[in-house]
Amino acid sequence: MAQRKKRFTRKKRHAAHREPDADSDGGDFELAAEASCDDTATKKVGKKLPRFPAPSDCLSDVEPDTRELVRAQNKKKKKSGGFQSMGLSYPVFKGVMKKGYKVPTPIQRKTIPLILEGRDVVAMARTGSGKTAAFLIPLFERLKAPQAQTGARALILSPTRELALQTLKFTKELGKFTGLKTALILGGDRMDDQFAALHENPDIIIGTPGRLMHVAVEMNLKLRGVEYVVFDEADRLFEMGFAEQLQEIIRRLPEARQTLLFSATLPKLLVEFARAGLTEPVLIRLDVDTKLSDQLKLAFFQLRQDDKPALLLHLLRSVVKPQEQTVVFAATKHHVEYLKEVLSSEGVDCSYIYSALDQTARKINIGRFVHRKCMVMLVTDVAARGIDIPLLDNVINYNFPSKAKLFLHRVGRVARAGRTGTAYSLVCPDEVPFMFDLHLFLGRPLQFATAGLPQDVDGVFGRVPQSVLDDEEALLIAAHQNSQDLQNLRRVAENAYKQYLRSRPSPSAESIKRAKGVDLSSLAVHPLLGSALGGEELDRLKMVDGVKNYKSKATIFEINSSSRTAASEVMRAKRRRDAGQVGSFLRAREDKAAEGPASQPAAGAALQAESDEEHIQGVFSAVLGGKRKMTQGEAEAPKKKKKRETFCDQEFYIPYRPKDFDSERGLSLVGEGSTFEQQASGAVLDLMGDEGDKMSQHKNMLKWDRKKKRFVRETGKEDQKKKVRTESGQLISSSYKKNLYEQWKKKYKMEDGASDSEGEGGGSGARRASTGRKGGRGPQPQKHSPGPRPRSELKSRDQILKQRKKREKQQFLQSGGLKKLRRKNRQHVGEVARSGFGRGTSRKGKLRKRL
Repeated sequence: MAQRKKRFTRKKRHAAHREPDADSDGGDFELAAEASCDDTATKKVGKKLPRFPAPSDCLSDVEPDTRELVRAQNKKKKKSGGFQSMGLSYPVFKGVMKKGYKVPTPIQRKTIPLILEGRDVVAMARTGSGKTAAFLIPLFERLKAPQAQTGARALILSPTRELALQTLKFTKELGKFTGLKTALILGGDRMDDQFAALHENPDIIIGTPGRLMHVAVEMNLKLRGVEYVVFDEADRLFEMGFAEQLQEIIRRLPEARQTLLFSATLPKLLVEFARAGLTEPVLIRLDVDTKLSDQLKLAFFQLRQDDKPALLLHLLRSVVKPQEQTVVFAATKHHVEYLKEVLSSEGVDCSYIYSALDQTARKINIGRFVHRKCMVMLVTDVAARGIDIPLLDNVINYNFPSKAKLFLHRVGRVARAGRTGTAYSLVCPDEVPFMFDLHLFLGRPLQFATAGLPQDVDGVFGRVPQSVLDDEEALLIAAHQNSQDLQNLRRVAENAYKQYLRSRPSPSAESIKRAKGVDLSSLAVHPLLGSALGGEELDRLKMVDGVKNYKSKATIFEINSSSRTAASEVMRAKRRRDAGQVGSFLRAREDKAAEGPASQPAAGAALQAESDEEHIQGVFSAVLGGKRKMTQGEAEAPKKKKKRETFCDQEFYIPYRPKDFDSERGLSLVGEGSTFEQQASGAVLDLMGDEGDKMSQHKNMLKWDRKKKRFVRETGKEDQKKKVRTESGQLISSSYKKNLYEQWKKKYKMEDGASDSEGEGGGSGARRASTGRKGGRGPQPQKHSPGPRPRSELKSRDQILKQRKKREKQQFLQSGGLKKLRRKNRQHVGEVARSGFGRGTSRKGKLRKRL
């Protein structure tokens, strides 16, 4: 028996020695006393186990940063390249693993450690590189869990509603185990629901600037508790005309906050904002080397504007595989509606979204496409950013984008997360200069289609065979003849395209020059479309092209060579005199065609890369990602140019355009600075006269009022009447203050004190009924208006307690608690009767005699 006890104590001692080793492998926390309990365990591991510092280790009076200690304790050395090495807490790390992320992307690997340190970050990476998770994971790590204090602690601003909904979806999936509440503030939704959502004390607010500012002005929202601000797709936020809204929101935020800017491109406007609104920001550039994914293939088709519907049908039926999902980008909403009717009439099921569509309809159409109920979605540029459709395979540019950056955001919807994809672009003759602008921005040569090219060549610009268009055109003509709606929609789309051309920014002068120098008639058929044609069909196309390209060398005066008229004699004499100049011109054109315009964009990209770096130096405390590495050919190209002798003093000379004018044009979406008129419109100088009648002359000017349909006198005070001044001193439009929040409080019987507590961001404590208490100073009872009053859906504290007691009583009765209580009472009575107080069951003495 004694030997058995000794053996048991020995096993217990060995198990105690093994426990710290197992815990250290599992990554659990370990106290200092447990780590130092046995030296043999430390020797087995080979290194000292990490531990929390003892109180004696902290010599100073300053309390150690427990957040940094916990993060250091969570770090694992086994997989240095994974999320384990970032020191994430268990709920955040569990949400990341549940989402399916194994290894962080390059942008996540560079940004997450810096954000966890509390630095302000400006991050640039191409679409589909994981920017959303790059700012959500540190957000959850910083907020940890819900707190009792009122007010949101994180704010995420998105340019479009679809991107905000996508961010909300990621927030719920990644933060599944943190318990953080999220409020969504979007335009198009009911403001009553948004007021109620902010009264629930959310930790994170996701919204668009316009509606968020409207709600903030209505509720007098302070946002003083926000410590984490994210501008998602920041360049689009600043370009969509949200300057007034963003300034008002930023004024309501505290100074001590962490600000993050995430975007795919970086115009100078964002650099200026970083200089003004961020504290020692760090710039992370991962889009310098490759602006497009390596897995993305490009195809450009040259055709007329009227042939685009026929080619779109051919691509969706014959080129794109049936199991692949495709997004078609059109110029206006009228094109979307017209193409939707065309595809539906030809048996191609599709969904569609655009900005003017109802929010419910947009959700339904996006849901149909995401759940693969239809394989084609027609959109405008509202879907160019942020919508993450993991299984998207193709993008078709029905109208070629006028800006290179917009093309990047469109085609960035495909080839995400290691998948392959294809981008088809339909280019009509007036869109060819924009294609040259794109290749200049990308720094890659434009490859023209020639005979014998393989089918899988990337980035080829080729023609569309007429036989392909004829087959589809016959079907479209029949469909339009049988449908009056199609004819009306086509007429509306044509008128909308004319308006679109008026608002479209013009391409660069260099691209227009190159487009004029390209002979589009000599282009061969695109390999994707020419592979299905037979040899006889190709020969027929060559013959037709030869007839089209035939150009007589003789003028109309020289058609009859035997004629001896005066006009023919003059033309022959002129031809003999200019023969040398005509020959030199033809030789120069042949030499230029032999060189090809494809090599010119690559040379210009090196100059653009140098100009991009000038305005970045001195703004950011650190720049990660490095400068763009130029190839040997690009590095030698600028050196070949001879420097022109300039006769202007460089110290005092002010150029007409800045050095980075072309690069900023490519990065911006608006057409500012494209023409002299647009540049001059922003630099108007009013000179007032020095006489009385001259000074008051502007007061007598008449201005056309659209609402009144007549000329009115412009006094200069109309704008002041239409604006209100907020607490921060910002002048905003008076349409933001409509007392909707006051009406909502009256409707749901919210007391006036709610606005004071709501001033810090809203809280559940503000949800109290507006009935006064006896002897208290509560609000006066409201006067009931005649007619039935809507029942309030929000319950007060007393109503909630009453409902809980009623539910507990019902559960007590259903579980048979009353019978148990009666049985227990009978047992208690019997025990009392059997005790001395009840004098037992037998009665003695006088009581017995009486009985």
